[in-house]
Amino acid sequence: MSEPPQPPAPSSSSRPTEASRPSLAGHLAILRLDHWVKNVFVLPGIVVALTLAPQAAGNQLWLAIAVGLLATCLVASSNYTLNEVLDAPFDRLHPTKRHRPVPSGQVHIPLAYLQWIVFGAAGIALGASVSPGLAWTLGALWLMGVVYNVRPIRTKEVAYLDALSEAVNNPLRMLAGWYIATPLGAPPGSLLLSYWMVGAYFMAIKRYAELRQLGSTAQTTGYRRSFGVYTLDKLLISVMFYSSAAMLFLGAFIMRYRLELILSFPFVALVMALYLSVAFKNNSAAQAPERLYKEPHLMFAILGCAAVILLLLYFDIPWVHRLLEPTVPGM
Repeated sequence: MSEPPQPPAPSSSSRPTEASRPSLAGHLAILRLDHWVKNVFVLPGIVVALTLAPQAAGNQLWLAIAVGLLATCLVASSNYTLNEVLDAPFDRLHPTKRHRPVPSGQVHIPLAYLQWIVFGAAGIALGASVSPGLAWTLGALWLMGVVYNVRPIRTKEVAYLDALSEAVNNPLRMLAGWYIATPLGAPPGSLLLSYWMVGAYFMAIKRYAELRQLGSTAQTTGYRRSFGVYTLDKLLISVMFYSSAAMLFLGAFIMRYRLELILSFPFVALVMALYLSVAFKNNSAAQAPERLYKEPHLMFAILGCAAVILLLLYFDIPWVHRLLEPTVPGM
């Protein structure tokens, strides 16, 4: 098998010009502060901790939540910084990403690496002030940024492993939420696995939307090596796998810990279906999840689903237990 094409060396046209010198705006942009909204995935970990272990919550919960969320966001920005720097040679091959701050010359590279270290260290240190578990979790989140971006590992270039390794950030965020609320124990493994598969589902849809827009060309493969393996059909099959696995693990958690949540399945399924539908649109928001707020039907479904889940977590419904009682004698 021939080697996939390498990203080209920067040409004179891609070097910094007078209009694209390193700037404070460029360094702020690679922190991707608008992506901090993704850390909403920390909140379910807090809710689960308060539901399953309410006695373990600290006395200053709101302060812990504020500090813990900020710490998580700082580590996320550290990872985004590294991603922007190491992706620059590939972004030059993308029709829109070539205008990002690093490939367009708006970032001083040595200073960007310092920014990566400082934000990561600050986030982990801030997390340690909340709980040791949060510090370890944020350290793992930072390390996954290295695994995902840095060669010789750089899992983002390996088909399927790219989605699975990036999706590990989902259960890590749930763990962060748990350790923000309580320093004790950990969320159930079945829930963490479901959260992981949901993250992989989102990533596979993102790859599908990217490949659908860019098409299969040598330049596309140069931009992202995994596109040399992926096809639209393969990505849709992986979406099916991840969604099925996510729901199976979620079902295992529900049957063990909270039967009422089984009533949320239609709402969860609706959200997943609507998210998939976004990928079929031109210039899909699935390629940039921070733009999903522009999808009103999806946003309404997510808010409705979250409300249903919260209600089912705190209100008992006896007939659900009776409905799901074993019917086979001796069980």
